[in-house]
Amino acid sequence: MNPMSFAPNFPPDPGRGSAAVGARRSVTAAVAGATGAPFALAELEIDAPRADEALVRIDAVGVCHADIQARTGALPVPTPLVAGHEGTGTVEEVGSSVSGLRPGDRVVLTFDSCGRCGRCRAGVPSQCDHFVARNFTAGTREDGTARLWHGSEPVNGNFFGQSAFATYALVNERNAVVVDSELPPHLLAPFGCAVQTGAGSVLSVLAPPATAPVVVIGAGAVGLSAVMAAALEERKVVVVDTRDSRLDLALQVGATHVVNASRDASDEAVRSILGGGAPYLLESSGSPAALRDGIRALATGGTIAVVGTSQAGATIPLDVMDLVNGSKRLVGVVEGASRPHDLIPRLVAMAERGDLPVERFVTTFPLNDVTAWTEAVGKGEVVKPVLLPA
Repeated sequence: MNPMSFAPNFPPDPGRGSAAVGARRSVTAAVAGATGAPFALAELEIDAPRADEALVRIDAVGVCHADIQARTGALPVPTPLVAGHEGTGTVEEVGSSVSGLRPGDRVVLTFDSCGRCGRCRAGVPSQCDHFVARNFTAGTREDGTARLWHGSEPVNGNFFGQSAFATYALVNERNAVVVDSELPPHLLAPFGCAVQTGAGSVLSVLAPPATAPVVVIGAGAVGLSAVMAAALEERKVVVVDTRDSRLDLALQVGATHVVNASRDASDEAVRSILGGGAPYLLESSGSPAALRDGIRALATGGTIAVVGTSQAGATIPLDVMDLVNGSKRLVGVVEGASRPHDLIPRLVAMAERGDLPVERFVTTFPLNDVTAWTEAVGKGEVVKPVLLPA
C-alpha cells in the first residue's frame, strides 16, 4: 500500500503534560486524510500510555452514524482522523495512576468525560461540560498533545476518547468499562454507543410505565435497541422507518406495529394505531422532517427523546402553540443519559439472557477490507457493521 500523505489540521503540539513512558508501537488504522476524504488503511504509530491511560488491543469496533458524519464534515472534527467509537478489546498496558483497569481485562469503550465538572460530579457524564471537546472537536489529549502519529505528523486519535478504527487505542478509565461476559467481540462492540443510546434512552429517560405504548422513529441499530428495551414489557411498540427491510426486522425484535413513512403520514398513522397521540417517543433517525412529525404525533403531556442528528446547524420549524398547549416535552439525549460503568454491564447481562438480541442486526467485516464496509454503509445494506481488526 502507498503511504498516506496527510495535511494535519492540528494546533502546534505545546508539549504539555506527562510524557508517555516507553516506545510507540505500530498500529494499522482506517484514516480519513481530510474532511470528505474516504477512509483508507494506513500504518501509524501510537504513544505508550501515560500515567492516566490504558492501551487496549481492539478486537472489534462498530461503525456508527457519527463516524460517517465525522468523515464527511457533518460533524466537525479535526483531520486527519481515525474515527471509531464502539471499540471493544483487551487491556494490554496501564499507566501508573490507573487503578480500575488491569492487563487482560475485557473492556467496552464508550464516550469520554472529564469527571470534574458539575454534571460529571452529579453522575451525568453524558452531560459533561466538556463533552463536545473531549469527544469531537479537540482531536487531542486534554493538554493538546496527540496520541497517534504518521511519522512526525499528528493524527486525530482522540475521537470519543478512543479512535477505535485501529488495531490499538489509548483510553482512560472513564471511557473503558470492564465486562465479564462470554459474548464474542462483534456482539459486545455496539454496547459502547448504539445499544446504550437506544436501550438506555427507553429505560432511563423515557422510562415508560408498564403497558404504556412506545413509538420509535428510525429502525437503525439505535432504534432497534430501543425497540428491544421497550418490548421487555407487554405494550404496543410502534416503529416508523422508510425501509420495509428495517421494519420487518423491527417486527422480529419486538415491534407490534410498523409504519412506512415513505408511504404514509407517520404522525397520522401513529395516532390511528394508538387511538390518540404517543405518550413516549424516541426519534433516532436524525431526519429533521421525522423529528417534526414526531412532535406532531405526541399526545398531550407526551415526551419525545431526541437522539438522532443529521448535521451541525440543522433546524426544524416548530409549532410553539402546539408545544405549549399540548404540554409536550422535547428532550435531547446523549448516549442514553448513561452512566456507562453501571449501564453497559447491565445491558450486556440482558443480552446474555436473550433480552437484547443484538446479533439480529450485526454484520461483520475485516477492518482492512475498507471498500467492502464503506460501500455497505453507504448503500444502507447493513444495520450495524462491526469491523474485525485481526
